[in-house]
Amino acid sequence: MIKAINISKKYGGNTVLSIENLEIPKGQCFGLVGNNGAGKTTFFNLVLDLIQPSTGHINLKEIQVDKSEDWKSFTGSFIDESFLIGYLTPEEYFYFVGELRGMNKADIDAFLLQFVDIFNDEILGVKKYLRDLSKGNQKKVGIIAALIGSPEIIVLDEPFANLDPTTQIRLKQLLKSFVENQEVTLLISSHDLGHVTEVCDRIVVLEKGEIVKDLSTSTETLQELETYFTV
Repeated sequence: MIKAINISKKYGGNTVLSIENLEIPKGQCFGLVGNNGAGKTTFFNLVLDLIQPSTGHINLKEIQVDKSEDWKSFTGSFIDESFLIGYLTPEEYFYFVGELRGMNKADIDAFLLQFVDIFNDEILGVKKYLRDLSKGNQKKVGIIAALIGSPEIIVLDEPFANLDPTTQIRLKQLLKSFVENQEVTLLISSHDLGHVTEVCDRIVVLEKGEIVKDLSTSTETLQELETYFTV
């Protein structure tokens, strides 16, 4: 489903990411963890063709992302609030994304009903522009928009950051059910080892741009990660 082949990113003489080979199969919930500067967001930006690699390439369903835009039709993503359109209301933004995915307003209205608990009466009908929402509510909008149109691949950078505890729990449940019910390949990064261990089947640890651990999630995974980051 996803392949990173000899991928690297350099800024000046500094290599911030170097991955010889990484494959993520269809339907896997893949977690990426590491300290600040480890290369997590850089990797996601390369997956989404937001930056150009220094070497190598990334394929989504055999499509090289920097050579074709065909992968965009089956990929949803949210990296940060720059993905949003600040002068739109949440409803306008959802309709905009839905139109790109071939969905009409009625389709989107029906789709959004399943997220009432996550929105918590703070998103829909509040008559605020996205730029005026809190960071947490902006994140809610971005994450839900990434799910529109039944994407086969979803990429979320730090989805649990800036969310209150109740929303974090609901989001974990949502992501797990979304992957199970729709055979979605989900890529998430997180500083919260507990959340990522609960949600993901597999966790890769990056350090200074390189893979240092590649773990299938088990009951021992959280302890192993905590030990690694505290030694």
